[in-house]
Amino acid sequence: MNDSTQRVAIVTGAARGIGAGVVARLAQDGMAVAVLDLDEAACQKVVDTITADGGRALAVGCDVSDPDKVEAAVARVADELGPPVVLINNAGIIRDNMLFKMTVEEWDAVMNVHLRGAFLMSKACQAHMTQVGFGRIVNLSSTSALGNRGQANYAAAKAGMQGFTKTLAIELGKFGITANAIAPGFIETEMTHATAERMGIAWEDFAKYMTTQIPVGRSGTPADIAAAASFFCREDAGFVSGQVMYVAGGPKA
Repeated sequence: MNDSTQRVAIVTGAARGIGAGVVARLAQDGMAVAVLDLDEAACQKVVDTITADGGRALAVGCDVSDPDKVEAAVARVADELGPPVVLINNAGIIRDNMLFKMTVEEWDAVMNVHLRGAFLMSKACQAHMTQVGFGRIVNLSSTSALGNRGQANYAAAKAGMQGFTKTLAIELGKFGITANAIAPGFIETEMTHATAERMGIAWEDFAKYMTTQIPVGRSGTPADIAAAASFFCREDAGFVSGQVMYVAGGPKA
């Protein structure tokens, strides 16, 4: 085991996609992991895979935009696994629309899950991190933070995650807590499959076109994001804080 042995991590939005990939990697790194998502039952498959490999994992259902549910979820993790000192704020949704058609509900839904959720989870977990004198917070941004047609809400939320990350780094650094962000490019997940479907484009055609825009010549996978998260969470990454790492297969979105 490495330096993360016995440490407890919470990964939000971890029932599938990037979140599931990250939680699996942190479990491989030796951490006990809380697999947190809106539907607790949906988390169980991820938990079963981790425990079958000898790891410790807990399925937790939680709406990250609800303050009371967040407090209860973090308290449960602390009681059943130990104080959470690693937090990956990955939970997210899309409600894409052009600005003139975007509803207030579509705007608020995206802001509530991404920004409000990251705020509430970070606030609840930092109480444990400051007591221990060690913490790692990793927030999921996106290349859409640079702007993306039809994603005024999502782009604003993901840009906000970067500012939130840098502020956490400033405020929490003296307690041994780092905060960094990962901005994925095109990653093959259920969400990108849904985007292709919404656009009326066959997945194979959509993925092929997107790949032509990526210098390394391939699309990304959850494992690519998990590798970056694993680095940020390491003991010896303690001098890296307030950074945004674009994991996009090249220098541009």
